[in-house]
Formats: sequence, C-alpha cells, structure tokens
Amino acid sequence: MNTPENLKYTAEHEWVLAEADGTATVGITDYAQSQLGDVVFVDVSAVGEALAKGDTFGAVEAVKTVSDLFMPVSGQVLALNDELGSRPELVNQDPYGKGWMVKVKMSAPAELGTLMDAAAYAKSM
Repeated sequence: MNTPENLKYTAEHEWVLAEADGTATVGITDYAQSQLGDVVFVDVSAVGEALAKGDTFGAVEAVKTVSDLFMPVSGQVLALNDELGSRPELVNQDPYGKGWMVKVKMSAPAELGTLMDAAAYAKSM
C-alpha cells in the first residue's frame, strides 16, 4: 500500500496533510479505498461547519458498502473537493492527490501529535 511519509494517519484510515498556515487537507488512505472497492458517491460536510476531532464529516459510498468519514483534527471546513461530485472515482485513482475530500482550518493543531506517522500506520494495517 502507498503510505506517503509527509502525512499523518488515523486508525479509521483518514489522512491529513498539515500546512504551515494552520490549514489541513483530509482524505482517505490508499488502504481504505482498496478495501471499499469502486467509490460511486462521496458526501462531505458543508463549508463553514465546525467539527471536533472524531466527528463524522461525511460518508463514502462504494458499490457494496457505505463508510463514515471521521475528522482527524478539529477545525472549520474551508473547502470541499467539488470534483468528487461528478468524479467520485478519483478517490480510488488518486487518494492522496485529486481524491482529497475537505480542507479545514485547524482549531487545535496540537492534535496532529496524536495521529500516526506513515511507519506506525503501515504497522497498524
């Protein structure tokens, strides 16, 4: 499985890319998309919504299952990946790039320290 070193990971298979300005991009891991199968629909929280770490921020629907998405860090949703509305398969094709789901302004950046690095995540699978 592809597990980029520059990301942080959750036990629920979300990833976070934190930026120096306090924003973070969130998506699901390569492992998660491979377990789900072909993604057919992505539903995520609205722009402006404030979410706490662990809150459900949406769901991913695949051919045979639906899986909730859990916020890895607390923050306010700044942007949604609108392209997933018409091209949900991007989650399968490029989970760490074009398949990102939301961008948030972190309200507690220290929470990043509670997440796994790539090596710990790889061991957890």
